[in-house]
Amino acid sequence: FSGIALYLAFGSEAWLAMPLLMTYGGASFFDWWFGEDKINPPEEIVAALEEDTYYRWLPLLTVPMHIVVLLVMAAFVGTHELSIPALVVVALSAGLVSGLGINTAHELGHKKTKFERWMARIVLAVPAYGHFCVEHNRGHHRHVATPNDPASSRLGENIYRFALREIPGCFKRGWAVEAERLQRLGKSAWHYENEVLQSYALTAALQIALIAAFGWIMLPFLAIHNFF
Repeated sequence: FSGIALYLAFGSEAWLAMPLLMTYGGASFFDWWFGEDKINPPEEIVAALEEDTYYRWLPLLTVPMHIVVLLVMAAFVGTHELSIPALVVVALSAGLVSGLGINTAHELGHKKTKFERWMARIVLAVPAYGHFCVEHNRGHHRHVATPNDPASSRLGENIYRFALREIPGCFKRGWAVEAERLQRLGKSAWHYENEVLQSYALTAALQIALIAAFGWIMLPFLAIHNFF
């Protein structure tokens, strides 16, 4: 919320770019400044760390944080007269934070409890990326580093070409492996137990509620947010 706070304090829309500057400038600078972190836990204590309540709750607590950030930024856009560049900057900032929810979902999606796996689906609803855990756990891990894996980059492939192949490819495979699971259970791919549909239904409910609350300005805001 640094950009919004500075805008409210000083009145210039330029301050709204602060989250992007802090991430792409500040974080990159400090990553270079501090250098490589060589203090990693030894392999023999990783299992104990995974069961430690402190480390179990940290990713869980980020789930409501992602939801709150999107709600606050949407409310800010919906209640202030912003220029088009300012709207774009706020939407990109919101999309940046929501995109980190995929990292949270990655951790929670690997856990054993139903609660943690459900929280993964909930947080994936924020960046509108509900297929990720299904595809990652049952697609990527099965075919990693093979030509059949759209989530594995190829030698010499730049990030943009990779993204154009990975994003649609993973969505298709996520849907396919979930449809296959339900078929084995004698159920339709459109059954309410479809984990991909569950997360995307939450996305639809959240974003329709934002449009209802703040009007049509949410359409460009959410389009940029979801894409980014």
